[in-house]
Amino acid sequence: MNLKNRSGTAASCQSRTLFGSAARAIVVAFFVLVLLAIIVFPAAGEGGSAPAPSPAVTPEVVHIGAYVVDFNRFNVAEGTYEASFYLTLSSDTNISLSDLEIMNGQISSINTITNNPGEKVYRIYAVLTADPDLRRYPFDSHTLPITLEPKTLTEKDMVFVIDTNNTGLDSEADLPGWELTGYRADVTNKTYVTDEIPYSRAIFSYGIMRDVASTVLKFFLPITLIIIVSLTSLLMKVSSRLGLNASMFLAAVLIHWRIADAIPLVAYATFLDFFMILTYATLVMVLISGILILWYSEAKNVVRVEEVHRWSIRIIPALSISLYFLLFLTLLI
Repeated sequence: MNLKNRSGTAASCQSRTLFGSAARAIVVAFFVLVLLAIIVFPAAGEGGSAPAPSPAVTPEVVHIGAYVVDFNRFNVAEGTYEASFYLTLSSDTNISLSDLEIMNGQISSINTITNNPGEKVYRIYAVLTADPDLRRYPFDSHTLPITLEPKTLTEKDMVFVIDTNNTGLDSEADLPGWELTGYRADVTNKTYVTDEIPYSRAIFSYGIMRDVASTVLKFFLPITLIIIVSLTSLLMKVSSRLGLNASMFLAAVLIHWRIADAIPLVAYATFLDFFMILTYATLVMVLISGILILWYSEAKNVVRVEEVHRWSIRIIPALSISLYFLLFLTLLI
């Protein structure tokens, strides 16, 4: 073999060797890429996926009812009253009265009537508080509430639902001196700290109004008699009527003081205050007319006596009755 053929054979072997090395490198690189795709891409997919949402927590639903048997001793001056009632609690969990609290009073005694895991019935006697509004006194009406809340659980954990079948007011319930006007039950919520989750709150409200017959006899009959006697004295021209008018004025002041002493001091005028202001104005006008008649009588001025007497009879009763009428119209508003 000549030198030319040897060199050609050597070049051919070297070319095949280089081609084989390149092919092996390509195959290795391919397998490496496949392996990376198998390992890296699933891991990246798992890392980028959102975590599975946790199941929502539903609050415990408590069916609550209050059935009032009787009320006792509503003290307007202190804003307190006593109530005897049945409290019913129904839930899928074992809830009891120890999980709740009365927000507007204190329990005096408890008797457990039913003590099943899903239902509790209690007979409760409690001293409770109310917020009386005395603007229309003595024609005032008030709401006596029973307010309950969970002790520690917010609306996220416990909510109330009114148990209408076990909520009501006994037909024989009464409150001396007052008339019961009905009841209602509502569920609301209460937040004690800003941005805090509120607490579920059940409110059982019972309406009362002052007995009309008692109001007329105790409050207005004595004052009405004083006004009638004082206006009737306008028919008299004698000076002795001054003593009568002064006595009526003093009696009105004493009655007003006695009636007003039954309620607390408030920062507004009540209906009774306006009524007594008109009464004092009437008595003062009658008293002034009597003084003028006495004055002109002592001066022997018969003409002036007749004028004062005539105009007193025409103006004072008409003005007084008109003002009383307008005052009582405000009760209809």
